[in-house]
Amino acid sequence: MKFEEKTLSSKQIYKGNLTEYVVESVELPNGKVSTREIVRHPGAVAVMPFTPDGKMIFVEQFRKPIEKTIIEIPAGKIDDTDSNPHETGLRELKEETGYHASVFELVKTFYTTPGFTDEVIHLYRASELEKREELTLDEDEFLDIKVLTFEEAWKAYEDEQIVDAKTIMALLYWKIERLAAE
Repeated sequence: MKFEEKTLSSKQIYKGNLTEYVVESVELPNGKVSTREIVRHPGAVAVMPFTPDGKMIFVEQFRKPIEKTIIEIPAGKIDDTDSNPHETGLRELKEETGYHASVFELVKTFYTTPGFTDEVIHLYRASELEKREELTLDEDEFLDIKVLTFEEAWKAYEDEQIVDAKTIMALLYWKIERLAAE
């Protein structure tokens, strides 16, 4: 590869429940040596759940790293109980919204911030929803459900209530879908 960096050494600095922090010494394409600080992440799934009347289900929750309550699409990390991202997405949809989707399609897989992390998100479109049960949130998870029209969601984005990349990507996908339907 043209710009490949060869790993010379790798040292784990910290391993938590969600992420691992690694410092690597790398040989650059020009032969010089540099340091890379990397956050390892197991990956995540995000879901765009569409109701029969064309609205989307969001969750509102506080995010400590930015000290703000924001509106997001349902999402969660891939864990050891899941055999694949599709299964993770169905589980997260059920846990965070209580819904099951009869139609569950992969839209796009993307890296969140490849400059310092290997976190990947698998974005799914869910439809033909059926409310099956109450929420089964983690004991440290607190959220409210928001069912929004496109206009309401776009206003939340303009008002900086929607600020995360996965939800902004979902909004842009929704906008493209709407334009294609015209």
